[in-house]
Amino acid sequence: MEYLKSIQLDNTKNINYAQSTLINTIAHNKCNKISITSRDGIENRKERIGIVILARQHPGETMASYVMQGVIDFLISDHEKAQYLRNHVVFKIIPMLNPDGVIHGHYRTSLSGADLNRRWKKINKVCFVVR
Repeated sequence: MEYLKSIQLDNTKNINYAQSTLINTIAHNKCNKISITSRDGIENRKERIGIVILARQHPGETMASYVMQGVIDFLISDHEKAQYLRNHVVFKIIPMLNPDGVIHGHYRTSLSGADLNRRWKKINKVCFVVR
């Protein structure tokens, strides 16, 4: 969260960067989503490839936070390959999919004790989502 708050983009850069809350968890923590693409070619954004990148589904995989930080740093950089990617791709990034598990020190599970990696097909909204 501190890292996401620290990102300051220069308005002169051709980057469309947006942070929002994807969902609030059962412990009332925010699960954030970041969108990164270029500002140019907004009219053809529908033609761009969409890529979703997520991390910390298993809270104990702490190295994933550092990898995600490196991915975000690269995607918002001035590197020519990052600029190319932003012009052709819309990135949807969820840097911490299981904030409850991370905050409460779990290794593999959510606050309700479920392994989120095994719950993709049958999601129990009562156990995982607060509206």
